[in-house]
Amino acid sequence: MKEITSANYDRERGLKLLAVMERIRAFEENAVLAAERDKLVLGAIHPSFGQEASAAGVIWPLRKDDYMISTHRGHGHTLAKGADPIAMMRELLGREGGCCGGKGGSMHIADFSINMLGANGVVGANITIGAGAAHGVKLKGSDQIVVDIFGDGAANRGPFLEGLNWAVIFELPILFVCEDNQYSATTKTKTVTGGDGPAARAAALGLPTLTLDGNDVESIVDSVMACIARIRKGGGPEFLHVITYRQKGHTSFDKAAYRPAGEADTQIETNDPISRQKEVLTDIGVDHSAIKAIHNAAQ
Repeated sequence: MKEITSANYDRERGLKLLAVMERIRAFEENAVLAAERDKLVLGAIHPSFGQEASAAGVIWPLRKDDYMISTHRGHGHTLAKGADPIAMMRELLGREGGCCGGKGGSMHIADFSINMLGANGVVGANITIGAGAAHGVKLKGSDQIVVDIFGDGAANRGPFLEGLNWAVIFELPILFVCEDNQYSATTKTKTVTGGDGPAARAAALGLPTLTLDGNDVESIVDSVMACIARIRKGGGPEFLHVITYRQKGHTSFDKAAYRPAGEADTQIETNDPISRQKEVLTDIGVDHSAIKAIHNAAQ
């Protein structure tokens, strides 16, 4: 990432990115409370605490008419795309006025009004669906693109090969984003993944690939903007390996006892994406009261 100074920094963008991340965290804090304390959610909640920079940074450069498709851990992506958080919470609670009429729940959030094609409870299934959406865009002759977000565990499933291969062969307008939080449910992904991982597999299929610090929202935005510009001009599919960390368990009920003692605490203390963005803003002279106001507004 380039050195940030007050002269070259986009202050307005930085503050808005922090606001998106704070909104995602506030939403998920309330979603977990609704599930655990109030027993208002039927089914699992898959929170993305610690992954807010990935959601905000990847989605920020998209146009409203661009398409996005997500995973079972999709609240953050959906909020970043512009969905109404009240309609989303109603959806989680199975209520009238939910963005899917209360019928989809947490793992199948969708909002066609912002071209969010849906979260998906089947690991990896959204990869081939995203490729299909991108093929549709190409057949229409549109300059829209598709951003397809999936986890590191999905790279070990068949749709990864099928979807990426299809996109390469037909030169589809799609950006594949492997949001690598280092755990496949309750298993350390490295222990069940052969070779050099998702980016190496994508490169072997012919996709341009880039590995990013998934907790640095500013560098994610800059990288995604460059990818999208190339794809929109007909450059074909690209692949991002965004390495982040899931601070909580696989679901809201998972205490994550399988992780080494102190691992999550260290990540929260030293690598939290919201804290890192606050540090960037403080370093370029943003007053603490303005940063606090963004947090309060999200809450």
